[in-house]
Amino acid sequence: MGTTTDVTLPPFNAVRPSDAMRLNAVQVLEDVDFHYAKELCDGHADWTLAYERKRTRVWTRRTDGQSPLQMIKTRSEFPDVPAALCYDVLQDTEYRLKWDKYVQKTVPIGFLNPNNDICYYALGGLPPFQSRDFVLLRSWLDVGLEKYILAHSVWHDKFPPSKTHIRGVVHLTVHFMRSSADGKGCQFTYVTLADPKGKLPSWLTNHVTKIVAPKLVKKLHKACLGYAEWKKRRDCQCLTNGETLLHDYPRIRLADCEPKEDNNSAEFVDETAVPRALIGEEEEEEDEREGREK
Repeated sequence: MGTTTDVTLPPFNAVRPSDAMRLNAVQVLEDVDFHYAKELCDGHADWTLAYERKRTRVWTRRTDGQSPLQMIKTRSEFPDVPAALCYDVLQDTEYRLKWDKYVQKTVPIGFLNPNNDICYYALGGLPPFQSRDFVLLRSWLDVGLEKYILAHSVWHDKFPPSKTHIRGVVHLTVHFMRSSADGKGCQFTYVTLADPKGKLPSWLTNHVTKIVAPKLVKKLHKACLGYAEWKKRRDCQCLTNGETLLHDYPRIRLADCEPKEDNNSAEFVDETAVPRALIGEEEEEEDEREGREK
């Protein structure tokens, strides 16, 4: 990660994030950061609508400067999923392994306080592309009708880059849930600005915005509806994420979070020659499997 170039998060409606949201910053987020996240989710100026169907829309936006990275924003309405339920599902890393095929492994590393932790994620699920992994500082906030989960990449000595995964970089991820007027549903918004590293084919961004993002939101909705039954079968203690952290994991040592230079050769893997047809075949097989399960 030491070779990663930082990306400046653009202001939205004159709101700028604090330094706590910088890449590799291991700090408790400030109020302005959650305000920034809300403006990012609700403001659509300078965004390009890439997908719209039923209750789901996906936008993209170029970052400022010379960076080739794009921000992706997905918004969907869940009329039968309360915001609190969606919030709980997104924080349950064990359940995530069941419903999200892209998540291979999650390892909570430790906590700063009950609302901020560091976690390791290994992601795959899109063969033949090589798997990526991330170390993220996650921050969450519940203010009643609105709930937030924010994340960005940091370093931790116990999880340096390896040869088995390409170490990606998340400049910002936002999950924002707003309760509906009747309290029975919620509006869910997801924003991400990430660098998967390596060299990827130009068609992949279009694939993510029009295929992967809408499917993931659909699977999240389905996962929310099945969460109560899953917990019942698991006989879960139903601790909140903060309670689990304080009970089971150590406090983060800031000395372990000083970024180091790495020579992870996997970062420079060239996957630009992967044909679009291979991914299409895999998706058709998945759709057939889902159809048989219904």
